[in-house]
Amino acid sequence: MHSQNPFLDEFAKFTQAAMGIAQTAGDEAKTAFRAQADRWAAELDLVRRDDLEVLKAQVAALQAEVAALKAEKAAPEKVAAKPAAKKATPKGDKPAQKGE
Repeated sequence: MHSQNPFLDEFAKFTQAAMGIAQTAGDEAKTAFRAQADRWAAELDLVRRDDLEVLKAQVAALQAEVAALKAEKAAPEKVAAKPAAKKATPKGDKPAQKGE
C-alpha cells in the first residue's frame, strides 16, 4: 500500500532501513558483550553451568561406582567369615590327636 506522497514513501524506507541497522547493531553489541563476559570468566577461572552439570554427573557416577565396589568387597568378607565360625568342633566330638 503506497501512499501518493513520495516523502512518506521515503520516510517509510528510511525507517525500515534504520530498524534493520538497529537490529544488526544490537546483535553485534550482544556478541561483543558475551565475548567480554567469557574473557572475564576465563580470567577469574569461572566454570560455565553446562560444564558444571557434566562434572556433577561424572562425580555422581563415580560415587555410585565406588559404593558398588565397596559393597562388592564387603560381601565376600561377610560370606568368608560365616563358614569359619561353623568349623568349630561340635559337642561330643573330640578332635583327632596325633598317633591315634
